[in-house]
Amino acid sequence: MSESTATLGESRTEMTELLLPNDTNNLGRALGGAVLHWMDICGAIAAMRFSNRQCVTASMDHVDFIGPIDLGEVAVIEAYVFNVGRTSVDVKVDVHAENPKTDELRKTTTSFLTFVALDDDGKPTPVPRLVCETDEEDELRAEAVAARADQLESVIERME
Repeated sequence: MSESTATLGESRTEMTELLLPNDTNNLGRALGGAVLHWMDICGAIAAMRFSNRQCVTASMDHVDFIGPIDLGEVAVIEAYVFNVGRTSVDVKVDVHAENPKTDELRKTTTSFLTFVALDDDGKPTPVPRLVCETDEEDELRAEAVAARADQLESVIERME
């Protein structure tokens, strides 16, 4: 029996959300919880596209909100699979704020989420092996692996 494979490109997902008053704080900026919700959805879609399975969130790494998303701006959420385990899928999720009047795009946060693929009975099931078909995919994967390692190292240093 041959091992199944899927590509990083097949998992790539982009979502957009217009920041409306219901998702803002009293300063007119995106609520952190709304941003985390969008990240979780986008990451899950990337994991499901990759595995062709229902996927559930297992973990979300450290999240730093490095810039705001203001009322009326567009949140651009991008995700892709960069690593896999036996039944788990690691996804990098980036969030940018886009000013629709100027097309300016600024980074607001990045995190790494892990999802578990489920079979029809709701039990963890094996996922395909990750394949990078292009140099760009290889670079994205390498950048995500290095960025996650750096982020985890930074969190550990803060805890010491």
